[in-house]
Amino acid sequence: MGRYIGSVCKRCRREGVKLFLKGERCNSGKCSLAKRENPPGMHNWRKGKLSDYGVRFREKQKVKRYYGVYDRQFKNYFALATKQRGNSGENLLVLLERRLDNVVCRGSLAASRPQARQFINHGHILVNGKKVDIPSFLVKEGDVITHVNHEISKKMIQQVYESLAAREVPSWIQKTPDKAEIKITHLPVRAEIGLEINDQHIVEFCAR
Repeated sequence: MGRYIGSVCKRCRREGVKLFLKGERCNSGKCSLAKRENPPGMHNWRKGKLSDYGVRFREKQKVKRYYGVYDRQFKNYFALATKQRGNSGENLLVLLERRLDNVVCRGSLAASRPQARQFINHGHILVNGKKVDIPSFLVKEGDVITHVNHEISKKMIQQVYESLAAREVPSWIQKTPDKAEIKITHLPVRAEIGLEINDQHIVEFCAR
C-alpha cells in the first residue's frame, strides 16, 4: 500500500473543509485552512467553475481523505455498500464510519485517525479483550474497545483520552469516564455521522 508523506494540511485546503488530519491542531488558530482558504498550488488564483465530473470527483476525494483510505479500498467498500439494502451512499459512509481507526479516533482514544492507525498497527488496541492490529476492522454493536494491559499503552492512550475529555463523541459511542474504554451502543446511521457530504454525488461518480 502507498503512503502519503506530503503536507496533510494541503489536503484540507484542496477540499476546502477541515478533514481533522492533525487532531486538535485543526480546532486551533494554527490550522492552515483558517489562515489560507485558497487551494494549494501556484495557480490557485485561477478559480473556475467545476464541471459535473469535477464536483463528483471532489466529493469522492473528500471522503477518501477524511477516512484515510486509498482507491482500491474505497472501491471495495462501495462494492459492499451496493450489495446491502438501502441507499448505497449512506451504506458506504456507515461502513467507513465503522472502521476501527475511525472509532478509536471518534471515541477519543486517539487525537486523529493517523494516530489511531499507528496505535492499532503497533498492537495497543483491544476489541472485546482481543488484540486487533487491522485499522480497517469493522466494529459491531456491543463491541468494547480499550488498550492492552501494558504500562506503555496505558500511559500513552490514557494521556490522550484525558486530554480529549471535552471532545464530543457520536451518540452511538459510549465513553467510560474513569478509564480509556469505549463501547459501541448501536451501529451509526447517516444522521449521526454528520459529514457535509453529498452521498448521491459519490454514488454517481463510482457507478459511472
